[in-house]
Amino acid sequence: MFDPTAYENIKVVIEGDIYDRDLSGEIIVIDRNDWINAAKLSRKYEISFTKTGYQPDLLSAMMTIEAGLENLSAELLESVKAKQLAGCKVNISFSLHHKNEMVVFKEVHRWLEEIWGRDRAIVQTALLDPLGDKPTIKSHVQVSFNRLIYEEQIDDLSEMVDYMIASLEKIKKIIE
Repeated sequence: MFDPTAYENIKVVIEGDIYDRDLSGEIIVIDRNDWINAAKLSRKYEISFTKTGYQPDLLSAMMTIEAGLENLSAELLESVKAKQLAGCKVNISFSLHHKNEMVVFKEVHRWLEEIWGRDRAIVQTALLDPLGDKPTIKSHVQVSFNRLIYEEQIDDLSEMVDYMIASLEKIKKIIE
């Protein structure tokens, strides 16, 4: 019988939790992608959402999980050393439109550090038209864990979705 990988089990838990919240009206799923890269033998899953009542083009959150060949082979080989790679990468990101003001970037960073913890890598990038005259820009904020997430930590994923929603609420207050 087929035994699902850690990637597949984590994906099912994330997808189920987020869609349950969508059905309850707490959030709205706005996009989902599920890729298999045959050249690199890797998988990647992304699911994006925003809070109900928020404009998705102004503020959204995305959870990404990835597993490469080394992660899958580690599960199949079942050696002690290989078990360290038998998981997947999980990243959280936020897309937002806001005024091009340094105070906004600093406040977003401060609140995300408070919500996610100081041991997370939080990186912000901004996209703007240097010749345009719009007072707002689009920025992307990535929260990285810099380690693999294992199947044993699957219960933590629901809490991660809670943190994503709390982050959306804080960011909304900052960019308004």
